[in-house]
Amino acid sequence: DVGDIKKKPIYDFFKRLIDLVSSFLGIIVLSFPMLIIAVIVKCTSKGPAIYKQKRLTKNGKEFNLYKFRSMYIDAEKNGAQWATKNDSRVTKFGKFMRKVRLDELPQLFNIFVGHMSIVGPRPERPEFYEEFESYIHGFNQRLKVKCGLTGYAQIHGGYDITPQDKVELDIHYIKNRSL
Repeated sequence: DVGDIKKKPIYDFFKRLIDLVSSFLGIIVLSFPMLIIAVIVKCTSKGPAIYKQKRLTKNGKEFNLYKFRSMYIDAEKNGAQWATKNDSRVTKFGKFMRKVRLDELPQLFNIFVGHMSIVGPRPERPEFYEEFESYIHGFNQRLKVKCGLTGYAQIHGGYDITPQDKVELDIHYIKNRSL
């Protein structure tokens, strides 16, 4: 449990400044590669190149997260599902994008507008928060700070980390966050 986290106004100011500058430069530098990725996604499977999905960030605020579509368009016809390592819903190009994290690049726009940060707990879908909080005490503690493109749990846990391990690593980050 992180309890009441310590307010850090100077940290928050510089973190937002770093997020703004980094995401702006990232968008500029990566705009042509992102265009190429979008064309490849469109040419290799039906549906839009970019999709949006409801996620939660600081204080439970809902926002639309943007990603390059790595799954087939009917991937969740049976409802929200947790992605697995060899998920059959993932397209061939989607597997490559996920392996090298290219599917996450549109989130630079989420960072630029302030929905996310470069570093923070990865945002989850509202329905997963409800589910995980029912059996992982403290999962919603991750909402005490702004979510991020990458985070301590991703660096130290990887893609296949359990929700319980994710909580522990994210709480460690929240308690010890610094520039």
